[in-house]
Amino acid sequence: MRTIDLLLEEYGESHQNPTNKWIHWICVPTIMFSLLGILWTVTLYGPLTLGMVFLGAASLYYLRLSGTLFVGMLLLSLAMAWGIMALEQAAGSFAWQIHVGLFAAAWVGQFVGHKIEGKKPSFLKDLQFLLVGPAWLLHFVYRKVGLPI
Repeated sequence: MRTIDLLLEEYGESHQNPTNKWIHWICVPTIMFSLLGILWTVTLYGPLTLGMVFLGAASLYYLRLSGTLFVGMLLLSLAMAWGIMALEQAAGSFAWQIHVGLFAAAWVGQFVGHKIEGKKPSFLKDLQFLLVGPAWLLHFVYRKVGLPI
Protein backbone atom coordinates (compact mmCIF):
# COMPACT_ATOMS: atom_id res chain seq x y z
CA MET A 1 0.00 0.00 0.00
CA ARG A 2 1.30 3.48 -0.87
CA THR A 3 2.32 5.90 1.88
CA ILE A 4 -0.49 8.35 1.02
CA ASP A 5 -3.09 5.58 1.29
CA LEU A 6 -1.74 4.54 4.70
CA LEU A 7 -1.71 8.14 5.96
CA LEU A 8 -5.26 8.84 4.76
CA GLU A 9 -6.49 5.59 6.30
CA GLU A 10 -4.80 6.30 9.63
CA TYR A 11 -6.07 9.89 9.68
CA GLY A 12 -9.58 8.66 8.90
CA GLU A 13 -9.59 6.31 11.91
CA SER A 14 -10.01 9.27 14.28
CA HIS A 15 -12.51 11.02 12.01
CA GLN A 16 -15.53 8.72 11.83
CA ASN A 17 -18.21 10.78 13.58
CA PRO A 18 -20.32 12.75 11.05
CA THR A 19 -20.32 15.88 13.24
CA ASN A 20 -16.54 15.76 13.61
CA LYS A 21 -16.19 15.33 9.84
CA TRP A 22 -18.46 18.31 9.22
CA ILE A 23 -16.44 20.42 11.67
CA HIS A 24 -13.26 19.39 9.86
CA TRP A 25 -14.66 20.54 6.51
CA ILE A 26 -14.94 24.03 8.01
CA CYS A 27 -12.02 24.17 10.41
CA VAL A 28 -9.19 22.48 8.45
CA PRO A 29 -9.36 24.92 5.50
CA THR A 30 -9.77 27.81 7.96
CA ILE A 31 -6.66 26.71 9.86
CA MET A 32 -4.74 26.32 6.63
CA PHE A 33 -5.78 29.77 5.40
CA SER A 34 -5.14 31.53 8.70
CA LEU A 35 -1.79 29.80 9.31
CA LEU A 36 -0.63 30.79 5.84
CA GLY A 37 -1.88 34.31 6.53
CA ILE A 38 0.08 34.52 9.78
CA LEU A 39 3.23 33.16 8.11
CA TRP A 40 2.70 35.53 5.17
CA THR A 41 3.24 38.49 7.51
CA VAL A 42 6.82 37.38 8.26
CA THR A 43 9.08 38.86 5.58
CA LEU A 44 12.33 36.96 5.05
CA TYR A 45 13.99 38.80 2.20
CA GLY A 46 12.51 41.32 -0.21
CA PRO A 47 9.07 40.06 -1.20
CA LEU A 48 9.81 36.52 0.12
CA THR A 49 7.70 35.60 3.14
CA LEU A 50 7.70 32.69 5.55
CA GLY A 51 4.28 31.76 4.14
CA MET A 52 5.78 31.34 0.67
CA VAL A 53 8.56 29.15 2.04
CA PHE A 54 6.03 27.06 3.98
CA LEU A 55 3.92 26.62 0.82
CA GLY A 56 6.99 25.50 -1.07
CA ALA A 57 7.95 22.95 1.59
CA ALA A 58 4.38 21.67 1.93
CA SER A 59 4.11 21.35 -1.85
CA LEU A 60 7.24 19.18 -1.93
CA TYR A 61 5.72 17.01 0.80
CA TYR A 62 2.51 16.53 -1.24
CA LEU A 63 4.49 15.87 -4.42
CA ARG A 64 6.41 13.11 -2.63
CA LEU A 65 3.09 11.51 -1.60
CA SER A 66 1.05 11.86 -4.80
CA GLY A 67 1.37 13.79 -8.06
CA THR A 68 -2.35 14.30 -8.46
CA LEU A 69 -2.78 15.31 -4.83
CA PHE A 70 0.11 17.75 -5.27
CA VAL A 71 -1.72 19.47 -8.15
CA GLY A 72 -4.91 19.89 -6.15
CA MET A 73 -3.12 21.12 -3.04
CA LEU A 74 -1.05 23.53 -5.14
CA LEU A 75 -4.18 24.99 -6.73
CA LEU A 76 -5.85 25.25 -3.33
CA SER A 77 -2.73 26.88 -1.85
CA LEU A 78 -2.51 29.42 -4.68
CA ALA A 79 -6.18 30.30 -4.19
CA MET A 80 -5.54 30.79 -0.48
CA ALA A 81 -2.45 32.92 -1.21
CA TRP A 82 -4.60 35.11 -3.45
CA GLY A 83 -7.20 35.38 -0.67
CA ILE A 84 -4.52 36.29 1.85
CA MET A 85 -3.19 39.06 -0.38
CA ALA A 86 -6.74 40.32 -0.99
CA LEU A 87 -7.38 40.37 2.77
CA GLU A 88 -4.13 42.28 3.31
CA GLN A 89 -5.28 44.86 0.77
CA ALA A 90 -8.66 45.22 2.43
CA ALA A 91 -7.67 45.02 6.10
CA GLY A 92 -4.18 46.48 5.96
CA SER A 93 -2.25 46.15 9.19
CA PHE A 94 -5.22 44.44 10.87
CA ALA A 95 -5.00 41.39 8.59
CA TRP A 96 -2.75 39.49 10.99
CA GLN A 97 -5.31 39.95 13.78
CA ILE A 98 -8.02 38.47 11.58
CA HIS A 99 -5.78 35.49 10.82
CA VAL A 100 -4.97 34.95 14.50
CA GLY A 101 -8.68 35.10 15.40
CA LEU A 102 -9.63 32.64 12.66
CA PHE A 103 -6.77 30.33 13.65
CA ALA A 104 -7.81 30.28 17.31
CA ALA A 105 -11.52 29.82 16.57
CA ALA A 106 -10.86 26.99 14.10
CA TRP A 107 -8.68 25.13 16.60
CA VAL A 108 -11.40 25.42 19.22
CA GLY A 109 -13.75 23.88 16.64
CA GLN A 110 -11.30 21.07 15.94
CA PHE A 111 -10.99 20.16 19.61
CA VAL A 112 -14.78 20.28 20.01
CA GLY A 113 -15.04 17.88 17.06
CA HIS A 114 -12.56 15.50 18.61
CA LYS A 115 -14.32 15.69 21.95
CA ILE A 116 -17.50 14.61 20.13
CA GLU A 117 -15.50 11.91 18.29
CA GLY A 118 -14.01 10.67 21.54
CA LYS A 119 -10.54 10.39 19.99
CA LYS A 120 -7.48 12.61 20.14
CA PRO A 121 -6.44 14.60 17.06
CA SER A 122 -4.05 12.63 14.83
CA PHE A 123 -1.33 15.27 14.94
CA LEU A 124 -0.79 14.57 18.64
CA LYS A 125 0.63 11.20 17.50
CA ASP A 126 2.56 12.50 14.48
CA LEU A 127 2.97 16.13 13.38
CA GLN A 128 2.83 15.25 9.69
CA PHE A 129 -0.92 14.76 10.16
CA LEU A 130 -1.17 18.57 10.24
CA LEU A 131 -0.42 18.36 6.50
CA VAL A 132 -2.44 15.19 5.97
CA GLY A 133 -5.68 16.83 7.19
CA PRO A 134 -6.15 19.08 4.13
CA ALA A 135 -5.18 16.19 1.83
CA TRP A 136 -7.70 13.94 3.58
CA LEU A 137 -10.47 16.40 2.73
CA LEU A 138 -9.24 16.79 -0.85
CA HIS A 139 -9.18 13.04 -1.37
CA PHE A 140 -12.96 12.98 -0.82
CA VAL A 141 -13.37 15.59 -3.56
CA TYR A 142 -11.13 13.54 -5.84
CA ARG A 143 -13.21 10.41 -5.19
CA LYS A 144 -16.44 12.32 -5.87
CA VAL A 145 -15.23 13.51 -9.30
CA GLY A 146 -13.42 10.27 -10.15
CA LEU A 147 -9.81 11.45 -9.93
CA PRO A 148 -7.07 9.13 -8.67
CA ILE A 149 -5.22 10.08 -5.51
